[in-house]
Amino acid sequence: MKSVHVLVIPNPAQGHVIPLLEVARCLTINGLKVTFVNTEAVHKLIMSAWSEKDDPNDLMQMVSIPDGMGPLDDRNDVGKLNETMSRVMPEKLEALIEGIDKLDGEKITCIIADYCMGWVSKVAQKMRIKLATFCSGSAAFMALIMSVQKLLDDQVIDNNGVPLKDQMTQLSTTMPSMNPAHFVWACVGDSATNKIIFNITILEGKEAAEMAGRIICNSTMELEPGAFNLFPSILPIGPLLATNSFKKQVGHFWNEDSTCLTWLDQQPVSSVIYAAFGSFTIFNQTQFEELALGLELTNRPFLWVTRPGGSGSKDHVYPSGYMERVGTRGKIVSWAPQQEVLNHPSVACFMSHCGWNSTMEGVSNGVPFLCWPYFADQFFNSTYVCDIWKTGMGLNKDDTGIVTRVEIMSKVEQLLNNNIVKQSALNLQEKVVNSVREGNSSNENLHKFINWIKEWNDNAPENDNLKSYS
Repeated sequence: MKSVHVLVIPNPAQGHVIPLLEVARCLTINGLKVTFVNTEAVHKLIMSAWSEKDDPNDLMQMVSIPDGMGPLDDRNDVGKLNETMSRVMPEKLEALIEGIDKLDGEKITCIIADYCMGWVSKVAQKMRIKLATFCSGSAAFMALIMSVQKLLDDQVIDNNGVPLKDQMTQLSTTMPSMNPAHFVWACVGDSATNKIIFNITILEGKEAAEMAGRIICNSTMELEPGAFNLFPSILPIGPLLATNSFKKQVGHFWNEDSTCLTWLDQQPVSSVIYAAFGSFTIFNQTQFEELALGLELTNRPFLWVTRPGGSGSKDHVYPSGYMERVGTRGKIVSWAPQQEVLNHPSVACFMSHCGWNSTMEGVSNGVPFLCWPYFADQFFNSTYVCDIWKTGMGLNKDDTGIVTRVEIMSKVEQLLNNNIVKQSALNLQEKVVNSVREGNSSNENLHKFINWIKEWNDNAPENDNLKSYS
């Protein structure tokens, strides 16, 4: 039998790379060979933070291709980055695949592409390669993408994705309401950026998903029954990291500061506030100070991740005398081994931006949330946490758009004295972790997906009807 060689390509963002690397790890554990393709810029970041002990196994190789951006271009400009990638990268990916096919004699059998990288579907179709789409966000988010035509028909949005109605909407009666102003493409940046994201990332992503032989998602039926019932073609295989609780995560853009684990060892059980806001959140100086003072006012131990180049000490000034006052009660690091932190018995709650990876990690470890969404799908994720799962509380902004120190102190006390929320978090943890155990729903879906990949087809891949897959 011919070897099975899978090419995996994520969107060049931290929250997309890590879960797809976990998918790749699952494939290699099952004997499949994987070529993991990052942009050159992301590849450099990952490799600089990579250590020998991170290497999953010999069946995975990490490679890179250019994203088309110049040395002085700003990759934080997501509109320009996505536009450039969709124009430049298809040709580069084709050349990479041709080179792999010639070099090792094992042709790429299947491509697993991030839903953001819709242009990959055209490469797969041209080169007659089986295609799967991976959603790093919630199933509800994927359902939103798949429902774009309905939103257009119902005049919820215009042809550029701009919301037309200032009212909540539902994709189905079994799903939570959504605020159109918080649709991912409507709150990424300015109007020009939002238009690019809608037309390239969303519309091309929808088209690619409809072409793909499989759509897999880092979620569970237990978390989102409404979304999976609305689109049964979306297969839950998560939470991915729940199967990797005692192993080091790979794919981080920054070096993890493991000294925080030693510090956690010295704190009482269920006492520490863990505050971390992902790879994109940016606070202005005023908000940074309010967060710092809010953590101080709780009089509780806290672990605060202040990412380099975003919300950290390199960019902001701490309040006068702050470090001296908090002393060893506060531990501030630039990047943390989050999976291990959330699994630590000293952690009492997770103050989070509610990115889907962080949400899955918090849920998988039974940790209550303090929700502070920043942009994109994070608003809807916080709705899940606060209103549907009831495993956390939201932090509210004042009239000037600031989450004040008093709000932070008050919500921390409310959350940590709420035994109902704590128990809900533990109950949900049991359900979702159980789903990835051998023989259960997400685990079974993963094995079926791997078996689908292994079905060798020398001819053009058949874009079969996803809904018939069981």
